[in-house]
Amino acid sequence: MSAQVDPNGPKLTVIPTNPVPEGARVGYFTTSDKVRLRYALWPKGRGAPKGTICLVQGRTEYIEKYFETIEDFRQRGFAVATFDWRGQGGSDRLIGNRMLGYVDRFDDYWTDLRSFHADILLPDCPLPFYLVGHSMGGLASLYAASRDRMMFDRVFLSTPMVGLYGMEDSLARWALFAEAASFVGLGRLPMARRGDKRPDEAMYPDNPLTSDMLRYTRMVETVRANDALYLGSPTFRWLAAAMRAMVDAGKDSFPGQIKIPLLMLAAARDRIVSTPAIESLGLRLRTGRHMVIPGARHELFMENDAIRGQVLAAFDAFITEQSL
Repeated sequence: MSAQVDPNGPKLTVIPTNPVPEGARVGYFTTSDKVRLRYALWPKGRGAPKGTICLVQGRTEYIEKYFETIEDFRQRGFAVATFDWRGQGGSDRLIGNRMLGYVDRFDDYWTDLRSFHADILLPDCPLPFYLVGHSMGGLASLYAASRDRMMFDRVFLSTPMVGLYGMEDSLARWALFAEAASFVGLGRLPMARRGDKRPDEAMYPDNPLTSDMLRYTRMVETVRANDALYLGSPTFRWLAAAMRAMVDAGKDSFPGQIKIPLLMLAAARDRIVSTPAIESLGLRLRTGRHMVIPGARHELFMENDAIRGQVLAAFDAFITEQSL
């Protein structure tokens, strides 16, 4: 079962526990450097029109993972526009082994977002635009906010990847190591980690993503229904690019470059990104702030109802009520 624009276009994988929100338009667009990315648009649901949420994902993620959250935004009166980053989901994979996460430079994600804004958001979506980013997408969103304060009116981030759990004091050294490995020709090789295994139900009890079993199972079943959505370990080149971007975001000069309203949510029980790094950045922002959600694991939008309720309440206070 799939929703699509035309018989030859990209499809959305839909399973009984993860229905596609009504009104989906799915297609491809090509970035300024000729990478083909899958995207999807939804009109607003009920309520007065409030603009468009541009939703950007974390590493390994895909459009289908956010169907529930997309519907939450639609029912608040927002249109929603989203896409799969290069190298993941239904977008072009960049190296021969499509299971490995790869990007040449972290700036390539800026190219993806800037192309999406110019080619899809501006011509096809109602103003104003609000950027919502998770994890790696949160770091890419921070860089977008630091470079162009006119693209989005506000930025709302879920556990942005500004540091890695347990690596607060060693990130710069690991960045140098990954850069050196890439320089000597190892950039396309995986740096395998225990957490990069293909998810299944047996991994739920100790998973770092969510305390909600049904939402975790839904993620497992979606990838099982379409193996092409799966992405495994990052390559040394991806790690070099991402770690250098995190190190740069931690510099004293970075917070002052962000000049639009911004809210970051951190998870108190995050074992993927560094909550202390988010707090440190949040305290130094001039036009932004941060909140820590008690009891939450990394994927705030996939957490249990009590935690999601807090996340959506923060979203409403920061974006929905400001768009009236």
